[in-house]
Amino acid sequence: MNGRVSAPKTTRHLQDLERVLRGEAPPPPIAQLLGLLLTSVETGRVVIEMDASKRHANPMGTLHGGVICDLSDLAMGASMATTLEDEESFTTLDLTSKFFKPIWNARLRATGRVVKRTRTLGLIECDVEDDKGSLVAKVFSSCMVLRGDEARGR
Repeated sequence: MNGRVSAPKTTRHLQDLERVLRGEAPPPPIAQLLGLLLTSVETGRVVIEMDASKRHANPMGTLHGGVICDLSDLAMGASMATTLEDEESFTTLDLTSKFFKPIWNARLRATGRVVKRTRTLGLIECDVEDDKGSLVAKVFSSCMVLRGDEARGR
């Protein structure tokens, strides 16, 4: 468990992600579309990998920044979800990305970590590294916890 984030009293969201990790449940449609693979789950920390290739290229031929944002958003959102009680949900308030190098073809690893979680907010960060361990991007997000009617159906 992440030493800075308390485990929730109930763990349905964490258990749902563990089922995806074990192949007992399908990943979200966006993960299937982009070829994202959940490789590690624990409270407050999630790792998602992908093989970036020509099919993810922007008009200049390098990996589209939006794909890095999707990869990061899923890693950060999943890490936030691991901290939620069963009746809670969340929504992303913002996402900020810093890109450090172009990518053409590489295995990318996005590690999302909940840095701070209060009753109503979460601050999450994500390191995206290539297959050599070099930092490709650093992404930050803040999320708002939803409860009651706000959380239903989300």
